[in-house]
Amino acid sequence: MHVSLSPKRKVLPSNDALSGPAVLETSGARVILGQKAAADGLADPIRPAADSLFGPRGATLSDPHGPLFVCDTGHHRLLIWNSAPARDGTPADFIIGQPDFESEGRNAKSDVGAASLNVPTGVAAVDGILAVADAWNHRVLIWHGYPTHSNQPADVVLGQADFNSGHANRGSQSASANSLNWCYGVVIENGALYVADTGNRRVLKWNSVPAANGTPADLVLGENDFVTRDENAGRSPDATGMRWPHGIVVHNHRLMVADAGNNRIMVWDQIPTANGEPCTFVLGQRDCSGVDHNQVAYYPTPASLNMPYGLAVLKNRLIAADTANCRLVAYDLDALAMNARACGLAGQQTFQDKGENGWGLPGRGTLCWPYGVAASGTTVVVADSGNNRVLLWEGAP
Repeated sequence: MHVSLSPKRKVLPSNDALSGPAVLETSGARVILGQKAAADGLADPIRPAADSLFGPRGATLSDPHGPLFVCDTGHHRLLIWNSAPARDGTPADFIIGQPDFESEGRNAKSDVGAASLNVPTGVAAVDGILAVADAWNHRVLIWHGYPTHSNQPADVVLGQADFNSGHANRGSQSASANSLNWCYGVVIENGALYVADTGNRRVLKWNSVPAANGTPADLVLGENDFVTRDENAGRSPDATGMRWPHGIVVHNHRLMVADAGNNRIMVWDQIPTANGEPCTFVLGQRDCSGVDHNQVAYYPTPASLNMPYGLAVLKNRLIAADTANCRLVAYDLDALAMNARACGLAGQQTFQDKGENGWGLPGRGTLCWPYGVAASGTTVVVADSGNNRVLLWEGAP
């Protein structure tokens, strides 16, 4: 848990200080998983257990009723609930990545394998297919059929030739169509698999979810070819290059990528079909050359972002985890355009606020460095990393 003292408030123009319409229920999350507090209100020491979490960075519901999958990143494991939990603190049903709920350590303090994990971060679960971005093993694990028991081995690995390898870019200094380097985000949409290959400053697309180990990607964005791995494609920031891609969402033939290192969200109005295709516009910056957090200001506004990591779509809104501003912001999908202002807010009182938990203790409606965000039905799942918890939070009416 992070507790910070508020700095002296700078007065901003009144049009940037208004409260945003609630995008999620104002009463806060209906279910909180992982967070434990002692009698004094401070967090208990974080020990691995079936009901504890340590810096979770990714979580998703396969459908509103479950299963629920959570990347318990700091404990190097994937926790699975067979159905969507209905009460706070519900323990997970089974686990992947550790021999039991009380153990922790990278790759379970052993060798890389088909059921080991090292900083798992992104997770996607669609139509029985589970994909996990196993970031520090530089690979994506895929199960063709949701796991049904603890440490069920994955069926397919991407980024490596086999399940026993874990080197960045397969030990090469350059990237390739079948290698990965610190991959943090993953999404499955319309039968295609997208991976934020963060350390290679790019997003990869497989036109269908692979069934064989080491299958090369079909498309690369952020770079002009599969070999280059330069920040911002080796030039000044523009509509093509990326610095720290993370969250990905596909909706109604649009592709959106949270480019956290450039403090922006890149939007393609049509699904790209060519390598290095530039985006149509960005959110969070005034133009495609801007990269500064909060558009060179200390306090955020409805149009600015500070290290956005997660993306999801809820009804007709794009929801972004504006991580370093400790908030979620929502954009009207029908009004997306260059530098569009957010139309909804969660985690802070106003668009000019940025404090961890509102500069106080965690509450049901506060956030501290939210990383992953996913939506299923009317429920938004938030990996509230700085609070060591996952929130199941209903959308506002």
